[in-house]
Amino acid sequence: MDRVFIVAEAGVNHNGSLELAKELVDIAANAGADAIKFQTWKTELLISRSIAQADYQFKNTGLLETQFEMAKRLELPHSDFLRLREYCLQRGIIFMSTPDDVGSAIFLRDLQDIFKIGSGSVTDLHLLKYIGSLNKKVILSTGMASMVEIRDALEVLQSSGTSLNKITLLHCTTEYPAPKNEVNLRAMHHLREVFGTAIGYSDHTLGIEIAIAAVALGARVIEKHFTSDVNLPGPDHKASLNPVELLSMVRSIREIELALGDGVKRMTPSERKNVHLVRKCIVANGSIPKGAIFTDENLTTLRAGLGISPMNWSEIIGKFAARDYRDQEIIDS
Repeated sequence: MDRVFIVAEAGVNHNGSLELAKELVDIAANAGADAIKFQTWKTELLISRSIAQADYQFKNTGLLETQFEMAKRLELPHSDFLRLREYCLQRGIIFMSTPDDVGSAIFLRDLQDIFKIGSGSVTDLHLLKYIGSLNKKVILSTGMASMVEIRDALEVLQSSGTSLNKITLLHCTTEYPAPKNEVNLRAMHHLREVFGTAIGYSDHTLGIEIAIAAVALGARVIEKHFTSDVNLPGPDHKASLNPVELLSMVRSIREIELALGDGVKRMTPSERKNVHLVRKCIVANGSIPKGAIFTDENLTTLRAGLGISPMNWSEIIGKFAARDYRDQEIIDS
């Protein structure tokens, strides 16, 4: 069984600092995540100068600034991403970054083998076309998207050169934190049934329980925001896991993977040694002399060890005892 691909979403929780970004790489690597993901953009190519912050952004930053001003403060230069990729190689964790504009995707082309497309870019035709042309693995987040929009995005990716078997759709609720009653994890199954892709879940809820449940329901990719300190200033810290929680989530997912198995019902090696101790077999109900006929009265069933199954009761009734049996002795013929 393939491992669940766990993406530790650093996002913008580096607060525009390369050193903090490296600290996040350390946290993700130490937690055992498969990849750490950042976000790459040029603010001038992404956001108009007048658009307001989202409600959650203003609530978490408390700053009276536009979304443009906030993004500009958090934007990392390309040189920092080159350093981060090198540092990820040193730490043995996969580097990823979501491009939010075509120029950023061009920059990231040779830096990563997996492209994550964020929920905000499901309808970004030019970005979809470019990423599709790369014929790399694609993880497409579907927060806020209708089924028609998802279908259209998949068609653009495929017509541009990326086959469906290289695409994973992430179910997602785009709110920070996401209300648990709006999560609708079963929508992952709907996505798989309709589009035939691998499925996963990008989790914006508080805590780790929902991400773990998603794995139990079949998610092959889990993405989760994390931070070094939930009390740091910034739009996403408060809806992110702390380092201890990230470690706990990764360990829990690995345990769930072991428990899921291959789906074939069979006796396990550890069960095999218990069968004769917990299942009943046919035994003598009192002393039975050699030559006596086995009857419903002189036989019974008990947990007594390895013997004839009670399911074979009718085959034993009416036979002659081949030897003497003591009370509660296992019938062996």
